[in-house]
Amino acid sequence: MRNRIESQEFMPAPNDQPPENYLHPAPWQQNFPPLAVHDMFFETAARMGDAPFLDFLGRSFSYAVIADEARRLAKGLQDRGIGKGDCVGLYLPNVPHYLAAYYGAMAAGARVVNFSPLYTVDELSHQVEDSGTTVLFTVSAAALLPTALEVLDKSSLESLIVGSVAEILPTLKGLAYRLFKRSEVAAIPADSRITKYADLLANDGRYEPAPCDPETDVALLQYTGGTTGTPKGAKLTHQNITSNARQINLIDPESRANKGDEAATDRILGVLPFFHVFANATVLNRTVSNGGEIVMLPRFNAKDALAAISRTKVTAMPGVPTMYQALLDHPDMAKTDFSTLRACISGGAPLAGELKARFEAASDAAVIEGYGLTESSGVISCNPYDGLNKLGSIGQPIPGTQVRLVDKEDPTQPPPDGEPGELIAKGPQIMAGYWNRPDADAEVFEGGWLRTGDVARIDEDGFIFIVDRMKDMIAVGGFKVFPSQVEEVLYKHEAVKECLVIGVPDDYRGESPRAFVTLNDGADVDGSALSKWLNPKLGKHERCDSVIVRDELPKTMIGKLDRKALRAEVLG
Repeated sequence: MRNRIESQEFMPAPNDQPPENYLHPAPWQQNFPPLAVHDMFFETAARMGDAPFLDFLGRSFSYAVIADEARRLAKGLQDRGIGKGDCVGLYLPNVPHYLAAYYGAMAAGARVVNFSPLYTVDELSHQVEDSGTTVLFTVSAAALLPTALEVLDKSSLESLIVGSVAEILPTLKGLAYRLFKRSEVAAIPADSRITKYADLLANDGRYEPAPCDPETDVALLQYTGGTTGTPKGAKLTHQNITSNARQINLIDPESRANKGDEAATDRILGVLPFFHVFANATVLNRTVSNGGEIVMLPRFNAKDALAAISRTKVTAMPGVPTMYQALLDHPDMAKTDFSTLRACISGGAPLAGELKARFEAASDAAVIEGYGLTESSGVISCNPYDGLNKLGSIGQPIPGTQVRLVDKEDPTQPPPDGEPGELIAKGPQIMAGYWNRPDADAEVFEGGWLRTGDVARIDEDGFIFIVDRMKDMIAVGGFKVFPSQVEEVLYKHEAVKECLVIGVPDDYRGESPRAFVTLNDGADVDGSALSKWLNPKLGKHERCDSVIVRDELPKTMIGKLDRKALRAEVLG
């Protein structure tokens, strides 16, 4: 691939200069020494010892306990011939098994592959084959094990490691789980290809450390629809992941990276799914890097999340906008103790200003919008924790990260003066490329810069504002309409709770925008009335052919509104 961008005058070689008026607490210029993911974990575990690492439904696990389990898991895998060059899959919800499997598999020398527990047999089989995964971790849940067993029979997968949720619950909850939720547990068949998780760990933990070059060795294959179409495995190196963990801590003024041993208590709510890059970066690895504690919930449920906040006194809560909306809607919100909550990191989708204001007023915690991609190991930019936050902005680039704008049609050129452009990024967290997809690499990289596929503008203070996804733009009679701009207007209507705008075929204009909304409780308005309210506030080419009121809108696995699924549903 030609490094075309580096030859352009508007795209000079990196000059290690921060954006104007840089507001994050740590200097933008940083050096991140090479560090393997499992070494980061074991170094923190050695420092923290018996300090709490994980709270799972009231049961506490120390760093020492999880580190011992990870070592025994690494030894168990190596005893079965798994090591350097092998792919180990995690088909797991948020359960303690995930932590030991994640760090233990890497310690054994293997690459980890995250698989969503929501995958169908065909989806899981396809990604198992594509990645070359030979060993798959799961649990004996009725929602997971039958799917994993089918994949074991119909793919090149060689073995399953199956854990039990009841074994890691607090004693009374574990007993109740065995007695009252038998319908949610699947029987583990007698099969030489299946090993119980506890049996894998039945060893002394003396694994053989595998050689690892953090800057070139892939730690994690993270599948994504990405910036260019069908799901692909983003190759995230050890250095990609540990750099991003350190970068995320550098923007927190209360982290050990900024305050040393004087760091504030760090207890983070882990309700985002760990198999997703958002949680992997902002909950798991940044907390390990900082020596904090994770309060893990198996899935998001507003009542359970609010109870966990009160019970454990969490200090941080990453989430997607729909999660904050669900918490506000729950009657327990008013009686929840938010006194220790310092910061809520919002990502995954644009954060409406009205939602941010309402949640901050109700919780007295700052809601801070950030931005990232699977291809960037998690985070590229974020608003400052303290001080200036610009509504609608994804903030400034995090330390060590460069961003620029290029022309939407020709990435070798700058955008026309005063117009938004495609956001591109460069930094230590940017992936090594896609797994076995050099064709996709050629589309997404220009001269070492990652093309995000997002259209943005950057203001005089270096704050980035996402205008829209390039592939979501609607072509209306030769004009480009950004759905997010129409949605921004819709959110100003007091009845609108959620909204998505897509393009639908139009014989005359090519495409027309169409809006789909859900309403706040008690709202009494129909689509026709919303259309009459909305369209006069828009340019002629932006006006929607209709507004459709629905009971719900499709959401992704992490709970953000899913425009792609809505488009498929409406257009077929």
